[in-house]
Parts: sequence; structure tokens; C-alpha cells
Amino acid sequence: MSLLEVRGIDVFYGNVQAIREVSFDVAGGEIVTVIGANGAGKSTTLKTLAGLMKPRKGTILFGGKDVTGLAPFDLVELGLVLIPEARQLWPGMTVLENLELGAYGKRARRERAGTLETVFGMFPRLRERLRQNAGTLSGGEQQMCAIGRGLMARPKLLLLDEPALGLAPMLVREVFKSLRTIRDQGVTVVLVEQNVSHALAIADRAFVLETGRVTLSGPARELARDRRVKDSYLGFASA
Repeated sequence: MSLLEVRGIDVFYGNVQAIREVSFDVAGGEIVTVIGANGAGKSTTLKTLAGLMKPRKGTILFGGKDVTGLAPFDLVELGLVLIPEARQLWPGMTVLENLELGAYGKRARRERAGTLETVFGMFPRLRERLRQNAGTLSGGEQQMCAIGRGLMARPKLLLLDEPALGLAPMLVREVFKSLRTIRDQGVTVVLVEQNVSHALAIADRAFVLETGRVTLSGPARELARDRRVKDSYLGFASA
């Protein structure tokens, strides 16, 4: 049974349609990546799944339950958590305060202390920066804090929007390594990422969005060999 089922969603910004008849499934324990050009609708898809935008048409099922149109805080309580693009930390608050705010839900609060230790085990630098304001962290440390804050909510499904954006190559590798660890700990991951080669290398399955529509989908390894993906997203022409 799929953990997430998206069925024919249409999403608009005013009168402008951003998502058209988008459908896909995500099984529990998978990493699924969404690839596509800027403006293809990738971030809009994640925002809709997280309840920040409402589809005009279609259905979203999470754990077999219809969650279409639910508020973001209700979805977080169910275990569906978004780590937004550009981290969006509270810069004037400490690392610890940012992390603790991730555990604001009733379910997460009960296990806050244990989850915090799990986050520190994954990102030891956060323990070292515990009393430091988040706005003074490096870009890589801010991304670790953003991921940690998402994990504090005890997600079943973690949505990540461009986690490697603006990071040095070494830190990109560290972030993607952490995503494997998160999956190994039982959390399902849906990833939007411009670094397509890294995303396809880590993912189990992938789908391509073009002008708001799903145009390709399948195992990530197969899409990495697909001529259209190579030509459009991997930076070299096919033979």
C-alpha cells in the first residue's frame, strides 16, 4: 500500500494554472525525487502536499486517509512534514530553540528529548552550535538545522525542497548522506532538487515535471539513463 497517493491534482496561482492533472504514488520507505526545470511546478507540488496550497481538483491520500485541503498543522500532526526551500529558520533564535519549535505538535512533544539526541547523532555540529543564533550559522549548518527541525516533528513522510541549494560540493554530499540515514531510520522522503545527478543517485524512483505535468516516471536508475533526462537535466547530450 502506498503511503502517499496523489490523484489528478490541479493547482492555481490566481487564474494561472501551475499544476495540471498531477498523479503519483510514494511507497513507505522510498526516496522519490521530483525533477524538472525552474517553473515546472516542483515546489508548488510540495507546497500543495504540505497544505500550503489547495488543489482545485484532485485528491491527496496519506496513509489511506483523504487529506486534501487539510491545514499544514494537521498534516504535520499526521506525520507529513515540509522542509522548505531557503531553510526559513528563525535567525534571531538559537539552534536549540529552532529545533524545539519543530516539535510543537502533541505527538512530537512527547518524544522531544529522544528525537533531539537522534538529530545530534546525525548532525554533531548542531550540538556544538546549540546556543548560537541560527542566523550566524554557515549555509551548510543552517541546512542541517532545517533538516533537524523537520525531524523533530517525527515525520512519517519528509518533503524537502532544494536542500543542496547554494552549498559547497562537500556539504552537498553530507546532506545527501543524511537523507539516506533518514530513510534508513524509517522515514519516507520526497525530494525536489536541482542537482539532478545527486538526486537520481540517491532516489529509488523519480518523476519529471514539465510545465506542470508529469511527463516521465520510473526507477531512478532507469531515468538517469534516459536520453531525454540526460539531454535536459544532466548536462550532456546523448549519443
